[in-house]
Amino acid sequence: MGSQNILIVDDEIQNREYLSEILTEEDYNVTSAINGKDAISKLSQEVFHVVLTDLQMPELDGLEVIRHLVENRLNCIGIIYTGYGSVKTAVDAMRLGAFDYITKPFKAEEIKVVVKKALDHLALQEENTYLKQQLKARYKFENIIGTSDKMQRVFGMIDKVASTDSTVLILGESGTGKELVARALHYNSPRSQNPFVPVNCGAIPEELLESELFGHEKGAFTGAFRTRIGRFELANQGSILLDEVSEMSPNLQVKLLRVIQEREFERVGGVKSMKADVRIIAATNRNLEEEVVQGRFREDLYYRLNVIPITLPPLRERKEDIPLLIKHFLGKYGSDKPTSVKAFSKKAMSVLMQYRWPGNVRELENIVERMVVLCDGNEVELSDLPDKVLSGAATVDSDIPQIDLPESGIDLSTAVNEFEKSIIIQALNKSNWVKNRAAKLLHVNRTTLVEKIKKQKLQKPTEVNLG
Repeated sequence: MGSQNILIVDDEIQNREYLSEILTEEDYNVTSAINGKDAISKLSQEVFHVVLTDLQMPELDGLEVIRHLVENRLNCIGIIYTGYGSVKTAVDAMRLGAFDYITKPFKAEEIKVVVKKALDHLALQEENTYLKQQLKARYKFENIIGTSDKMQRVFGMIDKVASTDSTVLILGESGTGKELVARALHYNSPRSQNPFVPVNCGAIPEELLESELFGHEKGAFTGAFRTRIGRFELANQGSILLDEVSEMSPNLQVKLLRVIQEREFERVGGVKSMKADVRIIAATNRNLEEEVVQGRFREDLYYRLNVIPITLPPLRERKEDIPLLIKHFLGKYGSDKPTSVKAFSKKAMSVLMQYRWPGNVRELENIVERMVVLCDGNEVELSDLPDKVLSGAATVDSDIPQIDLPESGIDLSTAVNEFEKSIIIQALNKSNWVKNRAAKLLHVNRTTLVEKIKKQKLQKPTEVNLG
């Protein structure tokens, strides 16, 4: 904990000097206050780890000092002592928040032991607080990597929705980070101290999923040798993630609908209804509207789940986040290797930016991990990348029109304007200057094309003014 500060509060100078001498010998930084009012003033100006206070004092007594520590949530341990020892006083002090209680006359060794215990307790409290903060920080939405506009909109949605109990439907392709968003919603919510229980509905056989979700009673079916608690019970007062919810059978969809509507369920083979105090977060990589049209997903369940939809963009639609993601994954997988990969070469990064990433962020993470393990140098070169990425990027690259960029560079606005003008003239010439046809060739509205023709000041060759 570093240097530990002790505050002694006593209206009698002999007690203050005696306690100060004992604790200074233990290498503590000791400060004295002449009464409760003086102590509260000093507590507002300096950080103390332990307050050792007399009970009976003028103006403000020791109980008021302890009350001040508790009400202001100071990260400080209070110990109270008195010559008027009684069970009632001890109980009052402990109920109020005192760590321990000592009666006078006290011995030097007793003071040392109690103060040491108090400091050990404070250190344990701080360690527990740190570990909880670390756990929560893993899933704070600020740590979902992305600075693109689309990801910023996702962060905004999480920020607005996390504090509510509303049902959330997370949509996105496989590998876009749906479970990470679900965890961010939970760990930034009032339910964060309670369980987060994920269930992959597509990975559990249909005949077992009902028991997995709702539990079962002993003897409910062959092999049910004991009662089992389901995921909804495990998630009590917390959150449950129903991942790949579109894979649920029609029978289970009906039962899930009832849980959402009635907030209760029964175990398989049971007759007792159980309350479901659970926030439901669902996720899928399918288009649920299309699933409803095809009759594979209940329309009423879809609308119950789709209270607040959050759509995660595929990686190909936020490629500006790729360098940041790569840096994050290099730190994640290379931190325990002193000679590990530190970066990707410009050529390698260029190829990664061109690749379409069908597996999204998960695929990118896998590739970075593979490079950290397999590459010997500090930088990933083009030749180190998997053939799939190289061939995929080459295919994309071949579809891009090539121009010869001069060493001196070009004015982008002028080049874009000239390119647009050239394309419009080609479309007009192919359609014999019939604007409706030209607009169809360019996949734009006729009014849009007319405006562009005016902007470019284009005229049919026969309409050119010869003077």
